[in-house]
Amino acid sequence: MVYFSYFHSIMTYGIIFWGTSRHSNIIFRLQKRAIRIIAGIRSWDSCREQFRMLKILPLQSQYILSLLLFVVDNREHFRVNSEIHHINTRYRSNLHPPITHLSVHKKGAHYSGIKVFNSLPTHIKKLSHNRNHFKRALKNFLYTHSFYSLNEYLNC
Repeated sequence: MVYFSYFHSIMTYGIIFWGTSRHSNIIFRLQKRAIRIIAGIRSWDSCREQFRMLKILPLQSQYILSLLLFVVDNREHFRVNSEIHHINTRYRSNLHPPITHLSVHKKGAHYSGIKVFNSLPTHIKKLSHNRNHFKRALKNFLYTHSFYSLNEYLNC
């Protein structure tokens, strides 16, 4: 309870904007230190299983959750591939990424949200029309995998 009231609320504030920052590693180390104190484990032990047992999302998993909820809540600002072309492909239900050449835009919430949403398992994507079901399924998926990085999620 203390973790969620003091640490988690501050950590998640505006996470979709700073979650890919190079400074996020410092926050992640602080989060792991807090988990080690709560669980009473040594500093060289892995926290991954403790995150699962305590039902706490690591920083990057929390970033993924917040980003995907942003996409679902603002669905009208995103275009689906089936709106762009009418060819029946397996990616027709994916969100269409805009063409951009600036890395600043690629690191932004809009573009990153599309990339992360398109990497979701299909059974979770189908739930995106109902926010509560989507959030519950996504949290269960993130709890079981406990991703430590965005690349780990994208390669899953």
